[in-house]
Amino acid sequence: MEAKCRLYLITPPEILDPSRFAPAFEEALSAGDIACVQLRLKSKGGESASDEAILAAAKTLMPIAHAHGAAFLINDRPDLAKKAGADGVHVGQTDMTVAEARKLLGEDATVGATCHASTHLAMEAGEAGADYVAFGAFFPTETKDAPTRADPEILSWWSYATTLPCVAIGGITPENCAPLVAAGADFLAVSGAVWNHRQGPGAAVKAFEAAIARALDEAGQTARS
Repeated sequence: MEAKCRLYLITPPEILDPSRFAPAFEEALSAGDIACVQLRLKSKGGESASDEAILAAAKTLMPIAHAHGAAFLINDRPDLAKKAGADGVHVGQTDMTVAEARKLLGEDATVGATCHASTHLAMEAGEAGADYVAFGAFFPTETKDAPTRADPEILSWWSYATTLPCVAIGGITPENCAPLVAAGADFLAVSGAVWNHRQGPGAAVKAFEAAIARALDEAGQTARS
C-alpha cells in the first residue's frame, strides 16, 4: 500500500469569537486534505478555556469541519466531546484514561492519546483501545510547554512494529516536516505554522501538502533505488 501522510489541524489556543474565527478556519479546511481537527483551547502553561467557551467554539466550528470531511475532536475532555456531539477526544497522560474515554464515548468514537517520546506509553494506549497515538514534541513549539523531545526514529520504529496510526506533533512546519514524513508519520499535527503564516492559513496548508508530497516522493525513490 502506498504511504500517505495527512494533516491533523489543531485550533489556535485561544478563540475569543468563534464566528469571527470561522472564515480563517474555513480557509484552512478548503485549502487541502485535512483529516482531523482538534479543538484545543488551552494556554501554553496549560490553563484551559471555560466549558462554555469550548462548547461555543465546537458549535460553530464542527459543522465546518464536517462539511470538509474532517473529523472533529476535543482536547482533554471526553465529557465535553460527548456533550458537543464531537467525533471523539484526544487525551493526555494526566487526563481521563483511554479506557475511560472509550467507555464514556462508545466504540464508534475516535480516541487518541499523547504518548510523548515513549513507545511503552504508546503500546499501553493501543492496548487500552486508542485509535491513534501521538509522539512529540519533535521541534521547539510555542503552543505548549512540551515535557519531552522526540526523535523521528520513534516514528520509524512504531510504523515498522505496529499498524496503529501515529501522529507527529510539536513545532512542525513545511520546512522541517520532511524527516517526519519519511520516518512514517501517518499524520502531522499542525497549529502555529498554519494560524501564524504570513500569507494566511490556506497558504500554509498548501505549503504543507506540497512538502508532504515531496517527502513521500523522495522516500519512494530512495526505497526503489
